[in-house]
Amino acid sequence: MDEDVAAVRERARIDEIVGGYLQLRNAGGGSKKGLCPFHDEKTPSFQVTPGKGLFYCFGCGEGGDVITFVQKIDNLTFAEAVQRLADRVGIQLRYTEGGGPSLAPGLRMRLLEAHQLAADFYAEHLAGPDALVARQFLAERGFDRGAAEQFGLGYAPRGGRQLADHLRSKGFSHEELVQGGLVRDRGWDFFQGRLLWPIKDSATSVLGFGARRIHEDDRLPAKYVNTPETPLYKKSQVLYGLDMSRTAIGKRSQAVIVEGYTDVMACHLAGVDTAVASCGTAFGHDHGRLLRRLMGDHDAFHGEVIFTFDGDAAGQNAALKVFDDDASFVSQTYVAVEPTGLDPCDLRLSHGDAAVRELVARRVPLYRFVMGNVVQRYDLDRVEGRVQALRAAAPLVASVRDQSMVSGYIRELAQMVGLDIDEVRAEVLRPTSRRRSEPEPVRVIDPEPPAEDEPAGPELPDPHDRHLTVERETTKLVLQAPEAFGAEFHGLTEDDFAHPAYRAVFTAAVTVRATGEPGGDWSDRVRAEAPEALQQLAVALTVEAMHTNRELDSGFAVALSAQLRLIRLMGRIADLKSKLQRTDPLTQTTQYNQMFSVLLGLESERAQLKQQAVGAT
Repeated sequence: MDEDVAAVRERARIDEIVGGYLQLRNAGGGSKKGLCPFHDEKTPSFQVTPGKGLFYCFGCGEGGDVITFVQKIDNLTFAEAVQRLADRVGIQLRYTEGGGPSLAPGLRMRLLEAHQLAADFYAEHLAGPDALVARQFLAERGFDRGAAEQFGLGYAPRGGRQLADHLRSKGFSHEELVQGGLVRDRGWDFFQGRLLWPIKDSATSVLGFGARRIHEDDRLPAKYVNTPETPLYKKSQVLYGLDMSRTAIGKRSQAVIVEGYTDVMACHLAGVDTAVASCGTAFGHDHGRLLRRLMGDHDAFHGEVIFTFDGDAAGQNAALKVFDDDASFVSQTYVAVEPTGLDPCDLRLSHGDAAVRELVARRVPLYRFVMGNVVQRYDLDRVEGRVQALRAAAPLVASVRDQSMVSGYIRELAQMVGLDIDEVRAEVLRPTSRRRSEPEPVRVIDPEPPAEDEPAGPELPDPHDRHLTVERETTKLVLQAPEAFGAEFHGLTEDDFAHPAYRAVFTAAVTVRATGEPGGDWSDRVRAEAPEALQQLAVALTVEAMHTNRELDSGFAVALSAQLRLIRLMGRIADLKSKLQRTDPLTQTTQYNQMFSVLLGLESERAQLKQQAVGAT
């Protein structure tokens, strides 16, 4: 391998390679000068010395040989730069065991040449009369002839053997074409009657193709078909558009992952020149490692990987899969979601280039997208739902690698679930072992209806439950001193009672009160009106002593009723504040203002009830 590298350095003339990237002029003494491609300058300070095979910039200090130049200019690894130069000058590299592809001598260059000829063949046929449907497909998506040429698009004729005949006329054998994935075993062209996108390596070499179904009578039902696995094409290691975006990805430390070839085209035409797409497979570990390397990630990842997902269930599932598959992306990967569900191609067609750029600009951290997906599964209008949502989402924040960002994420989660930030912080920072040892939160489901011969009634309340003390005292007062209440029960309603048993007894009292004034048989009538399973409870509440030294008069009834109503009102206020905390006042202004107005009214009512409730005990 070392001998091969030396041969590449010798045969790849540095002035010819550099001259392909920038204009050089003679500087005397056998040297050439030009404007440095590695920093902005107006006066040429970049010098190439062909006799020594070196370059050097007297402005920024960059320098090296031809391999170093290709590495830096195209953001390649050493091995990739050597391979590219070897392909260019016609040297077959010999890899040590496990160090590279196992190919017969010269086969790689033969396959690369065949693929380039195939790309030229397909591109030529895209302009022919048989490709009208393909051109219409592109035009309907906002791509003109210039765009097709820019991205090297082509069309595979429907004849069946036209590419095979063309390449055999160029001297390629049937075995070479089959091994390259261009022709099938029986001699038929692998692609027939399809619109084609060439899939390249980091710069110019065509490795394979992606093909789109455009004819209704296409015998292959799959919408997209890609080149099969070959010595050149490994779908888990290639990204469509990388040849166009590699330099921009390295400079900006950003990569935008879209789902289709037309999405890549739309992004680049709209000015998002860091867009790429996986080819015939989901975005995986190898793709992630490739991008992290391009952005200079080694021990820590400081770039942005932005996935464009639809806002539907499929997009949410895709985001969850990315989150689960690569924990190293937790705090550095972003999601750009178009609320209308349009992909970048359709978005550009409907709203223009600016809309595509805005889609990327509106990116949100992947953890936030996933966290929102988890939180929305719970009923945040209930205290139990908010607590369960917190317990489900806290491990996501706890898994963020960059600890300096955790505090900010805790604040966002607190706003998302509508809970106090200290409570959220405590849950996030709980030891992992404790969190794992606890069972998953129990989801409330509707119980099966009771059998007809086993009528079910409300569960009897615990008389010692301090949370229900005010409800129990109020129900007792209704039974023992009905004259203390007016016909409207001082504003009490059945909704003020949280426990179904107390609520049922109160409802029975309201029904009896509607038939006339309370009398000596009041408690008996209420008991008779109540469900049979609660009649003994009504008896107990009638004879149980009140926990107060006050006289059981109207003033006491008003105070006790106000206290019970205040408890329910405080719950409504807490729920509304939680909703407000989860509502963005900038993007949901109308909804936020309406809720805030309601909150002001509830707070005013709370102050009145609090004043009335004085002396209820």
